[in-house]
Amino acid sequence: MRSTTLLALLAVVLLYLVSGALVFQALEQPHEQQAQRELGEVREKFLRAHPCVSDQDLGLFIKEVADALGGGANPDTNSTSNSNHSAWDLGSAFFFSGTIITTIGYGNAALRTDAGRLFCIFYALVGIPLFGILLAGVGDRLGSSLRRGIGHIEAIFLKWHVPPELVRILSAVLFLLIGCLLFVLTPTFVFCYVEGWSKLEAIYFVVVTLTTVGFGDYVAGASPNQNSAAYQPLVWFWILLGLAYFASVLTTIGNWLRVVSRRTRAEMGGLTAQAASWTGTVTARVTQRVGPTAPPPPEKERPPLPPPPCPAQPASRPLSPAAPEKTEPPSPPTPPTPPSASALDYPSENLAFIDESSDTQSERGCALPRAPRGSRRPLNTPRKPARPRGPGRPRDKGVPA
Repeated sequence: MRSTTLLALLAVVLLYLVSGALVFQALEQPHEQQAQRELGEVREKFLRAHPCVSDQDLGLFIKEVADALGGGANPDTNSTSNSNHSAWDLGSAFFFSGTIITTIGYGNAALRTDAGRLFCIFYALVGIPLFGILLAGVGDRLGSSLRRGIGHIEAIFLKWHVPPELVRILSAVLFLLIGCLLFVLTPTFVFCYVEGWSKLEAIYFVVVTLTTVGFGDYVAGASPNQNSAAYQPLVWFWILLGLAYFASVLTTIGNWLRVVSRRTRAEMGGLTAQAASWTGTVTARVTQRVGPTAPPPPEKERPPLPPPPCPAQPASRPLSPAAPEKTEPPSPPTPPTPPSASALDYPSENLAFIDESSDTQSERGCALPRAPRGSRRPLNTPRKPARPRGPGRPRDKGVPA
């Protein structure tokens, strides 16, 4: 990610946080001030009703009650009723361990001993990655099952000749609706019935739990009236399936955004290529109208060596003195050109050029100048052997007697 994009994203997140802070402050601060005033009025009323209790003793009593509530004590429980209820029975402890590895952390029950806090550190370090692996596997299997079921529905829509683009949109909507029905709406009505919450409170708890926010103001099974030991473990399994579903939804959204990003890059590449082609075409047309510009100066090349003069060859003797051959007038020999300075610098290249040029001229059949008849054959040129003539050898055809 580029630095500018990262800074822009950070600015958007900070702006989102500030706007949320302003909204929550405007909504919750008046309620807090009202609750504080009511607490002060109740305190003054209690002191007037009980003049034997001092203000300092009442303050110490309220502080001890607050600490006890933070430790998991329930003010509705006393020594005569519900004495067997505990916040750390097996079901509640299992649910608390589940809130650790799911990183929800409601906060309604907290650890008060040093040994418990030390064990919680290592327990979380091992349990959170383990639960992440389990969540990925369950989310993959759950998403595959839902997509398989939706695939049958897509086949039905395609049989009805529904356009494929509309089928894809319908399948995505069905995927979201089925997941919300199974993991949001159904638990909402269950919590309304079991916990006695309103619909708003129940759906608030569901959303806060499945987003792993976990404020702790509403916790399923925390009421002392709930005596079933299997209730909170069942709630934890619902949390597992709900988190897996939301993980699959986030994975699907990430894949979709990745595909959209690739298509956008491909389209931008095509537009860039078209723009470059259009720019080249316009430049060529403008150049043709204005006139050709001066060509750039050619690079300095090494002057090639001139081809060597063809060696003089003697005229071949005729087979018979009666049939003289027509010979072309001898051309004057070309004086050899002195080698240039580059021949001294690059002797191997010039020798290769000479051999190649002489071979090329001999292959093309260049007209070599003939030496006059009286000249001697060079010593290094082999003489062509004469044909033997016997008394019985017939003459060659085309040669007059």
